[in-house]
Amino acid sequence: MLEVINDFLSGKVLIVLIVGLGSYFTIRSRFVQLRHFFHMFAVFRDSLKGSAGQLSSFQALMLSLAGRVGAGNIAGVGIAVTLGGPGAVFWMWVTALVGMSSSFFECTLAQVYKRADGDGLYRGGPAYYIQHGLKLKGMAVVFSILLLVTYGFAFIGLQSYTVTHSLQNAFAFDPQHTGIVLAVLLAITFIGGIKRIASVSDLLVPIKTLAYIGVTLYVIGTQIEHVPAMLETIFKSAFGLDPAFGGLLGSAIVMGVKRGVFANEAGLGSAPNVAAVAAVKHPGAQGVVQAFSVFLDTFVICTCTALLILLSGFYTPGFEGDGIVLTQNSLAAVVGDWGRMFVSVALSLFVFTCILYNYYLGENSLQFLTRNRAALMTFRGLVLALVVWGSMQDLSTVFAFADITMTCLAFVNLVALALLFKVGMRVMRDYDAQRRAGVDQPVFDSSKFSDLDLDLKAWPANPSADTQANAQPQGIPAAQR
Repeated sequence: MLEVINDFLSGKVLIVLIVGLGSYFTIRSRFVQLRHFFHMFAVFRDSLKGSAGQLSSFQALMLSLAGRVGAGNIAGVGIAVTLGGPGAVFWMWVTALVGMSSSFFECTLAQVYKRADGDGLYRGGPAYYIQHGLKLKGMAVVFSILLLVTYGFAFIGLQSYTVTHSLQNAFAFDPQHTGIVLAVLLAITFIGGIKRIASVSDLLVPIKTLAYIGVTLYVIGTQIEHVPAMLETIFKSAFGLDPAFGGLLGSAIVMGVKRGVFANEAGLGSAPNVAAVAAVKHPGAQGVVQAFSVFLDTFVICTCTALLILLSGFYTPGFEGDGIVLTQNSLAAVVGDWGRMFVSVALSLFVFTCILYNYYLGENSLQFLTRNRAALMTFRGLVLALVVWGSMQDLSTVFAFADITMTCLAFVNLVALALLFKVGMRVMRDYDAQRRAGVDQPVFDSSKFSDLDLDLKAWPANPSADTQANAQPQGIPAAQR
């Protein structure tokens, strides 16, 4: 029953809403993701600069990539190709293209309505822009509860099972022992709060991403003469023009869009929670950075996985098996048996950083609901216990339930995005106007948006370009948090 409900909600209704709204945002914003495409790289370079005591835009990007770049980039792509054929890759690209605009607006809004939280830090996300932008406290609470249940608990247990059993298959490690080690490493990270989580993500995300891209590019390079023909196959299969995959047209669209949505998470309401923590000069800059993360997730990493599979010679139409096995065997077919171990290690790094990301989403939701210190400590304890327990349990039923709650979560976020779209457009136009005037790094002046419920500690009126990103917000004292 859960699978039937989940298939209808996430496989049909949610996809239509996300792609439909993403297309609407794209057209209304005059293709913001394309207009700012090359600008993304300049903003990404500038994001490396941070202020003492604050999280930089780069750290927020690494934290969001910790969640976006996960098992979906390995197993999800394998599933999409298995069930939808090569054409599914094209529809993943289409989904990512419109998703970049959704990510721009949801992360921009998260910055606009963020709140100073003391110690130079910020908190924000859909719950905050629902409460302060739409003035719907009840809707914000519902969103926070759904986020806490889905990411703070259910997905963490599933990911613990995935990583421990992957290591068992590759290295014969005992899942229970692996689960305990994983819980200890996570506990050490959790104790340091968001700053330590961001620092660990700073270290692991580039390593896992560059290593994985490097190996897959090696495989693609060894088969470079076949790449043009494979790209042609992808495009033909996407429209049912390739005889070998003609019967998979419907599956190609559905699987490509579905896997694309859940790989890059654009529009789902998760990434804005980490996008809000960065100290930036203008909300639009963080929107651009997060749109870049969708591009990196799908157009680069997912494409690398897809080409690895399709060029390896292992994949054949009608392959039966899970996505991880397909990716492992595809790499092993080219580089040897160590390829299976590499995929397992890469998956472990992907999942570990995903758990950090999911934990922070849960903590952010809990902090929105209550500032009680005991509640936070209890949450951390439950998460660690769930990591150990999940390492020994097949949580497929829990995952099906979590998919449903995540779909409900996305519905709430998409409704809020649609209702706040005019605000997002105002902020985007302010960003665009400053760039047209020759300002390299636009600055947000809250006095121009006095009708909005903004936190003036986060966004002071009449700021200078030098002081905006260095403003030290004086929020709730740490002792009271």
